[in-house]
Amino acid sequence: MAEAAVDLPDNYFDAPKAEYLARRNLLVQRLNAMPGVFCPNPGGAFYAIARLPIDDCDKFCQWLLESFSYNNQTVMLAPATGFYGTAGLGKNEVRLAYVLNLEAINAAMDCLESALMQYPGRIKNEIKTEELVK
Repeated sequence: MAEAAVDLPDNYFDAPKAEYLARRNLLVQRLNAMPGVFCPNPGGAFYAIARLPIDDCDKFCQWLLESFSYNNQTVMLAPATGFYGTAGLGKNEVRLAYVLNLEAINAAMDCLESALMQYPGRIKNEIKTEELVK
């Protein structure tokens, strides 16, 4: 496999890289446009961690799957609590993969935005991290 990789043209990964950058940029832009949401730009993965204006990410993710529907659809997120070794960290964060096409990412962000407006455990007036720096 390594031998075959040596023979690839220099621009072999240009198109997939451009596609993933477009997906990342769309996801981060859409998340940061939502009231109370903050998502830093991920540097090297195909997923992002976003802080949401919610009380508990585990409850929120379960609520999305069991009780919420937007145009007969929902969105599946990973609670970020499982990505931290310290108890309590990630309680209001979720992990989102941007492996879908741009159209599907837009639809998922529409769904998430609607869910955040309806979630019973929503925290109002959440201040974004970048606003604290100003």
